[in-house]
Amino acid sequence: MRNIIKLEEAIEFAENPEPRCPCVLLLDTSGSMRGAPIDALNQGLRSFKDDLVSNSLASRRVEVALVTFDQSVKIVQDFVTADQFQTPKLTAQGYTHTGTAIHKALDLVQSRKAQYRAHGIAYYRPWIFMITDGASQGEPQNIIEKAAHRIKDDESNKRIAFFAVGVENANMTHLSRISVRTPIRLKGLKFTELFLWLSASMSAVSHSRLDEQVALPPLGWGAF
Repeated sequence: MRNIIKLEEAIEFAENPEPRCPCVLLLDTSGSMRGAPIDALNQGLRSFKDDLVSNSLASRRVEVALVTFDQSVKIVQDFVTADQFQTPKLTAQGYTHTGTAIHKALDLVQSRKAQYRAHGIAYYRPWIFMITDGASQGEPQNIIEKAAHRIKDDESNKRIAFFAVGVENANMTHLSRISVRTPIRLKGLKFTELFLWLSASMSAVSHSRLDEQVALPPLGWGAF
């Protein structure tokens, strides 16, 4: 089975040897996201995919993985290029296992980078983009603390760029203890604007040289 997977990887990278720009969408689907927030999030995801694939280079360079977290953590979509990304219809339920989800996202990035290296594929610094409306619930505190430590270590060594976005009444103080970068508060339910910004940002990175500093678009959808 492992040999089959390796063969599929070899074919994938042979057919598309472009440098990769990986992004994990780490999305809160806990019960407090029910109703208008989860509906707006789903619409934003569709806009994200449509906007990315409209850029031919970004659609082949940007890779998207999607991890959801409530009382369980699920890899809804493993890494695929934007043109292969299928937007799911997310539903909301349960508690908020934030720390476990962060560990899953970091592990996913680590595994994908190993695949790039094995096949000689260059890559940009991976992004992890977390959207949540609450603090961690229903998991041991030390899991969150270890997740925050991993983020700090990976950020300081330029292994990832971790972004945290708080929805509506999210605990921004809690998010600031997790993220090295200042968390961003979403204005209302501007998920579509957020995802269009993310698409534009990933497109800009994918058009840059490796390790080049890229100016990101202004935050019309959120505030620090």
